[in-house]
Amino acid sequence: MRGRSDGGKKKPVIVLVCIAAVVLVFVYLFFGSSNHGASAIEYGRKLGLTGDDDVTKKDEASSTSFYVDDDANGFTPRSFPVCDDRHSELIPCLDRNLIYQMRLKLDLSLMEHYERHCPPPERRFNCLIPPPPGYKVPIKWPKSRDEVWKVNIPHTHLAHEKSDQNWMVVKGDKINFPGGGTHFHYGADKYIASMANMLNFPNNILNNGGRLRTFLDVGCGVASFGGYLLASDIMTMSLAPNDVHQNQIQFALERGIPAYLGVLGTKRLPYPSRSFELAHCSRCRIDWLQRDGILLLELDRVLRPGGYFAYSSPEAYAQDEEDLRIWREMSALVERMCWTIAAKRNQTVIWQKPMTNDCYQEREPGTQPPLCNSDSDPDAVYGVNMEACISQYSEHDHKTKGSGLAPWPARLTSPPPRLADFGYSAYMFEKDTETWRRRVDAYWDLLTPVIQSDTVRNILDMKANMGSFAAALNDKDVWVMNVVPEDGPNTLKLIYDRGLMGAVHSWCEAFSTYPRTYDLVHAWDIISDVKKRGCSAEDLLLEMDRILRPSGFILIRDKQSVVDLVKKYLKALHWEAVETKAASDSDHDSDVILIVQKKLWLTSESLRDLE
Repeated sequence: MRGRSDGGKKKPVIVLVCIAAVVLVFVYLFFGSSNHGASAIEYGRKLGLTGDDDVTKKDEASSTSFYVDDDANGFTPRSFPVCDDRHSELIPCLDRNLIYQMRLKLDLSLMEHYERHCPPPERRFNCLIPPPPGYKVPIKWPKSRDEVWKVNIPHTHLAHEKSDQNWMVVKGDKINFPGGGTHFHYGADKYIASMANMLNFPNNILNNGGRLRTFLDVGCGVASFGGYLLASDIMTMSLAPNDVHQNQIQFALERGIPAYLGVLGTKRLPYPSRSFELAHCSRCRIDWLQRDGILLLELDRVLRPGGYFAYSSPEAYAQDEEDLRIWREMSALVERMCWTIAAKRNQTVIWQKPMTNDCYQEREPGTQPPLCNSDSDPDAVYGVNMEACISQYSEHDHKTKGSGLAPWPARLTSPPPRLADFGYSAYMFEKDTETWRRRVDAYWDLLTPVIQSDTVRNILDMKANMGSFAAALNDKDVWVMNVVPEDGPNTLKLIYDRGLMGAVHSWCEAFSTYPRTYDLVHAWDIISDVKKRGCSAEDLLLEMDRILRPSGFILIRDKQSVVDLVKKYLKALHWEAVETKAASDSDHDSDVILIVQKKLWLTSESLRDLE
């Protein structure tokens, strides 16, 4: 009886303890997980940056927004939560944590884990990405080419790992970039001049009188090669994955150098065929012989007729048995691809692609790699698998023995030969160029009261069409990432033919870039387009906020109803309306221009650092 009586007394105690434990766990999960977001809003309010009277907490993975009634016509979002500080560098479609959580079965040997894998709607981070502690407005171009604030990208391991190669050096509160690389320790400028000398180009300038304009640098490191090419009027797409050299692309963009997160894996690069005059690999650690040379064939696809592949690697000069084997096999492969050696000196070899289809047609039957099937579209790239085959030239390129492009800068305003692929006339091209020249002039008139000559460096055009927006900015010290939506005409090849650059992308997904990488984002009709596709306009606004630098600007040119919708999100996103104006030069009578600026808000940790 005593045993039963004691047990009866213990049961209520055990139950109470269990209930208390559950309550404590709930309180921790609810308030603890929301702490970073709440404190960020709280301290932002102290700095006068948010203007919010109430803080609405929301689970990070939730895709449902909190609203308060506005009036009979709509709603107003109260607040977006702030993501946890550990997500300050989140790239949603290149998130390794997502790969682990979703248990995706990926082939690491094919680099699939570095390719895009976007979260489903229920796993999206519908929150504002916080800046790192102590974040500062980036150093302005051209000074930024050589130094950035350490607090903006607080990763110094590359400075130690590559200390003998002069990638980067930590000096006080800054990170300096001496211009070195894995192969060019003593500076990219000397290396670039050496390559021009190898090719016998005038005055050792690699642009060869404007004939070489668009380059692709594979495995680019911190993009010093591309950064130093800008002085020669060469635009380089610096490409690297988010691999063991983490943040290399983030450093490149912070420096004001064109760059993009990508990898030679299983999917085609997001660039059309015949986009680049030269591809470059300096000890990029790529196995070019794997899978029947498919990666080298991908470079072949994006190179123009007569384009070059500059390869600096031990295989080009070393005499040990393994390097000699790789060199022999690689030489045999490129010979079957009809490439020839344009120059070879010391540790660098430069191959050249043929100008016409003649060599392809003269190969023996059964020669590998094969020619691509006639129904294979070399310009289809978004989410398309690479093919281990050779893409032949169009009839136009074959007859003209090249791309038929004018030298830079004349090619910027010369009608590209590939206009005919879309049924566009030279008149349509010239009219589009002039229309956007006037529009950009109008934009800058509206921006002039709030910007200086060096305020803007990195620009993103979300719907670039023929690239005329970027062309109109040529007299300014900026560069533009021209994005062509994947569901429309693939006009990106016209953009490359103008000597500009960009990528194909779907704005229903996150872009392949780090947070806080663009000073100005141009959104022409893109919000309307996304809504028509049934995708979330709210998700798109959060993505625009993610990639925009604090104090950066967004130019929205869209229907009045879309502008009204965006205005309802301004407070929740901590954006400030700078100007609203009817678009006088518009394709639609109802088009409106809205210019907003992103406020610089700080987390509690950042504020403590400042104090």
